[in-house]
Amino acid sequence: MALQFGVFDHIEPVSNMSLNEIYKLRMQQIEVLDQKGFYAYHLAEHHTPAVHSLAPSQNVFLAAASQRTSQIKLAPCVYVLPLHHPLRLIEEISMLDHLSDGRVEIGVGRGGVMEAFFWGQDDDSDKNYQRYLETLEVIKEGLSSETLTYQGQFHQYDNLPMRLEPVQKPFPPMWYMRNAETAALEGMNTVIVGTLESLTAETKRYKNVWNKTHGEGSLNDQGQDPKIGLVVHMVVADTDEEAINIATPAWEKYKWNLAAPRRIEAEKRGLEQFQSSKDGSFGFVGDRPASLPTRETRKDIEAEIERFDQQSNRRDPTRLGGVALAGSPQSVERYLEEYIETGANYFVCSFQWGDIDHKTAMNSINLFSEHILPQYI
Repeated sequence: MALQFGVFDHIEPVSNMSLNEIYKLRMQQIEVLDQKGFYAYHLAEHHTPAVHSLAPSQNVFLAAASQRTSQIKLAPCVYVLPLHHPLRLIEEISMLDHLSDGRVEIGVGRGGVMEAFFWGQDDDSDKNYQRYLETLEVIKEGLSSETLTYQGQFHQYDNLPMRLEPVQKPFPPMWYMRNAETAALEGMNTVIVGTLESLTAETKRYKNVWNKTHGEGSLNDQGQDPKIGLVVHMVVADTDEEAINIATPAWEKYKWNLAAPRRIEAEKRGLEQFQSSKDGSFGFVGDRPASLPTRETRKDIEAEIERFDQQSNRRDPTRLGGVALAGSPQSVERYLEEYIETGANYFVCSFQWGDIDHKTAMNSINLFSEHILPQYI
């Protein structure tokens, strides 16, 4: 089965390391990923009060990466659309597509209402979702047209000239994270977060919806096969024991980075609108808009990660929290055998997360590239 490999990254803080040095080392990693044949580098967008994303302006960071690479796709995953002015995003996507010689791919999402609240928007999930929908419509129309006319609740344009356009037509490939049905309906690639079991179900769901919506065997707007994959946080080392010893504390640190700072800030300010009435926990996504396809609830990140931990395969110590992988190249190969059985065609690695340092991440990248990639590329 054909399988392609990407990398997902938050760019988390590193203790006692300056932001300047973190950026320089990550650029070194991306250069290696480019040379080794990874398909895409996906970069998340998060903003204060979150602390686990040190490149909140993805376009700035990826513009720099575009000048250090020649093959790897550069894929914001995702642009949090309610926080963006659509015209500015159209212009920057076009710039980045040209700077990279047509290597941009666009991830889109609505993000969480807590970050929207801190950015001066209201905390209503339905209004947040409408902002997402409008911004997406404007971006797709603006990237693919010479002029833009649009009348919406938040944005209005009258025959506005679109002076910049992307290299890729009608626009760069699009991605939607976490909800396979939404992605398939919109003709987008998708990356989910979860376990191999959930990937099996979501892959089946994605293909069923895609075939019903677009036709069996149909391609996306750019003439490519649609992709579905899973983010796998991993440590690859010479032995399982070595990898597990590195990954276990890193997983705890990753969970803290991902969830705690936003919860602490909400609690400190008494923002009860983000508090669950069931258990008093704080989440940042907010209530789910009624019109969206169903998926597992993700109001509280810490509760979601706890659920993953409970689903972990305790018989296999290389599987942490059900969603992280720590082992030798041989253990990774066994995992990939199960992965392929899900029907997914894209595998998304995360190499530096939690308190994993650059040297350790590079060792994982090199071992993965030496022992795993040649079997598929």
